[in-house]
Amino acid sequence: MAILTPGELAPDFELPDQDGKMVRLSEFRGRRVVVYFYPKDNTPGCTREACAFGAAHPHFESLGIPVLGISKDSQASHRRFADKHSLPFTLLSDPELTAIQAFGVWQEKKLYGKVSMGVVRSTFLIGSDGKVEQVWPKAKPDTNAQEILDYLQKME
Repeated sequence: MAILTPGELAPDFELPDQDGKMVRLSEFRGRRVVVYFYPKDNTPGCTREACAFGAAHPHFESLGIPVLGISKDSQASHRRFADKHSLPFTLLSDPELTAIQAFGVWQEKKLYGKVSMGVVRSTFLIGSDGKVEQVWPKAKPDTNAQEILDYLQKME
């Protein structure tokens, strides 16, 4: 399945956060929300990306835009990851790949010539109408959060 594109309705999902609280994407209707997908907790790139979102959190908060990070890691793994790096935003656990597949980010990946299926690091800005406003496919861990803030500033 191809990655979602701007203008498409974002598929609703309900996933547990790092504290076991169920979170539905549709709860955010009426405001924008950042949904970013990443491969794995506590790996170098994913840690840099999460920490960059953590550092940018006050900016997102001032704009009234929540950030949701999604991977297939367990709630317990997310809790440890959030605690270890003082992450101030929500991490959602998707071990069944419900949202990951619905957003089209479960794709074939090549690493050192080995082909496997995995999460392609991607970020979506969901508009207040529930449609995909912007997509950052193959997002770079170090610049992703700032790219989104730059986009939001241009749109103001």
